[in-house]
Amino acid sequence: MQKVKINSYQFLVLVILFSIGTSILVGPSALAAKSKQDAWIAALISTGIGLLIVWLFTKIGLWFPTLTFVQMNETLFGKWIGKFFSCLFVFLNLLFTAILLYYSGSFLTTHLIPNTPMAATNILMALILVMAVRLGLETFARSAEIFIVIFFSLFILLVIFISSEIKFENIEPIFERNIKDIAQSSLLMLVVTSVNAVSLLMIFPALINQPKQAKKSFFIGNLIGGLVVSIITILCIFVLGSDATARQIYPSYGLAKKINVGNFVNRVEALMAALWIIGLYIKMVLYFYATALGIAQICNLKEYRSLTYPLGIIVVVLSLTLFSNVMEQEQFDTTIAIYISLLIGLLLPLLMVFVYAIRKKQFKKDGGS
Repeated sequence: MQKVKINSYQFLVLVILFSIGTSILVGPSALAAKSKQDAWIAALISTGIGLLIVWLFTKIGLWFPTLTFVQMNETLFGKWIGKFFSCLFVFLNLLFTAILLYYSGSFLTTHLIPNTPMAATNILMALILVMAVRLGLETFARSAEIFIVIFFSLFILLVIFISSEIKFENIEPIFERNIKDIAQSSLLMLVVTSVNAVSLLMIFPALINQPKQAKKSFFIGNLIGGLVVSIITILCIFVLGSDATARQIYPSYGLAKKINVGNFVNRVEALMAALWIIGLYIKMVLYFYATALGIAQICNLKEYRSLTYPLGIIVVVLSLTLFSNVMEQEQFDTTIAIYISLLIGLLLPLLMVFVYAIRKKQFKKDGGS
């Protein structure tokens, strides 16, 4: 299963699109809900702290450069405790795959194809998801290289077209919100863009042919992703205002609706939809890949592809039954999802550091590091 390797640039692209993911569409609203016009400050703070979390992940990964996260757990904690932690990790990835599939179906059936049932959109998206993971890491990493060019071309066009609608007074007064509100907003974005990147330890560094260069790619990719979300958040505040940004579920989609260049270039919100679908799709693929590969390694299977169809069915069913409406989904995202992410994406890696510090001499003696 681990003969497949990608290069550091492909990993950089995957990290960028993973970090942006769903944040580009729903991030500004979540940030503005607490921080109001200081949402951009919260975004920048979370980007900075996110680099520390990425440093933690790279440190752990390079201790065991030939192992995935699931294999690291068994090496550090022993067979049964390691498998238990790995099962929690796989559950996180499966759950978040289903949540992203719900995001996709909810957005498409609300804004683009309202007469289509969500079940249809979710099944079609899941088929593409399963196809990508079955084709393997190398294949979807190469496709991400194409998507990243399309993504940033559309992103630059969006920034250029919306610049004429900017109202600088919308960002005033700066630093009006208290530290607690800004910190709470920062935490939400930090979890989505950086803490959940623990899933990428199923790829880094074991499945990359240039681990040292990939370490830089992890940092740079996370930084670029955070800056893109910060720019979108700033634009939403500048153009829509903090109150309108906080009220809307998808404020960046509303941002694209404001584009009007000489009464000629307008109604181009499909640009924003394309941006988001690209980021969401790659993030979903990475979660699903981590789920399938993780289960295969926990169960000592020779390959993971046989798991993709049953897991695809489970993900579709979960996406249709997890939430009865968008309000439930928002409530889940700001409470339970954060706790799960912090438990698996931050506390577990910190525990791994603690155990490694105790058993460091043993690993060096066995040649494990």
